[in-house]
Amino acid sequence: MFGNTLINSVIIVILTVLVCFVISTLLPGIERKYIHARIQQRIGPLVISPGIMAPIKFMFKENIEVASPVPGLYKILPIVCFIVVLCLLIAITPQAYAIPALASLVAIVGLLKLEEICYVLMGALSKSVMSLRMPFPDLAKGGAHLNAQRSFIEDISSKRSLRMITYGSFPLYLALFAPVTAARSIFLKDIVAFQQVNGPFLFTISGAFAAIVFFIGYMIVLNEYPFSIIKAKSDVIEGPYMEYAAKYRAIVYLTRGFLMFVLGAVFSVLFIGVPPTIMSWGILLNIAVALIFVFLMGILSAFSPVFTNRQLLPTILGATLLGVLAIVLGLL
Repeated sequence: MFGNTLINSVIIVILTVLVCFVISTLLPGIERKYIHARIQQRIGPLVISPGIMAPIKFMFKENIEVASPVPGLYKILPIVCFIVVLCLLIAITPQAYAIPALASLVAIVGLLKLEEICYVLMGALSKSVMSLRMPFPDLAKGGAHLNAQRSFIEDISSKRSLRMITYGSFPLYLALFAPVTAARSIFLKDIVAFQQVNGPFLFTISGAFAAIVFFIGYMIVLNEYPFSIIKAKSDVIEGPYMEYAAKYRAIVYLTRGFLMFVLGAVFSVLFIGVPPTIMSWGILLNIAVALIFVFLMGILSAFSPVFTNRQLLPTILGATLLGVLAIVLGLL
């Protein structure tokens, strides 16, 4: 009996993951086609182009050997990111609630932080410029430059990524813990059960403030304008994954869309009390929340420049204070 229940749970989780992943491949195209293109008054790409056609195209391109002190780790980091997002989705499914260590806010925060750390490693482990080793200054005999600092383009991105995971994403983690004040538990099972009895946390004063903070953190974690300092086009081009090509870039594209959906699903669990599962019509709500977040992010990013540190720090500080206020109001 227990074996059949376990098998059924595994099958449900697998089917839920497949449905969510398929939907996630459409989100980047929806953002580009129906938001950015409409705002910029152009036709835009096909909906399936950024999230489906582009990864397929990259799958058939030739891999590039990038100069790196740890090439194996550098290549596997996009795969690690994808696996982390996959584990995050599995952790918020109802079937995972039987494993408290996985279905808890501590696990969610740990997985999100691991995904952020990967950006730092991506930038730190790439020692090339457009896949060619071009160190400066020249180390040839007679070409020594005293007190000159050698650096690579990705080093800039790596330092910015470290800055962002140090304090940039702090508002998101405050927002994640805001529902704890109502449910008095860090376990997703208790948070969902509390909202099914007392109504969505979103419709409280504390929840409304926390939702705003969550959305700001959502954009920061996705490195979207105006918070995309780790991949500013003017200097570091594509940021930590500039040198990823072919199959590795395909995984980067798939992971971004997948993360967009999963963050929306996390919001659905913590603020509405509806976990993703194909066994319930609630998955339609998960999809709706993901689409709403994509539309809001697309509209904001289309009109936003890249924040400088002078603009970024006050914004993050303000969002952090709002998150603290949400938690305090929840405790009252």
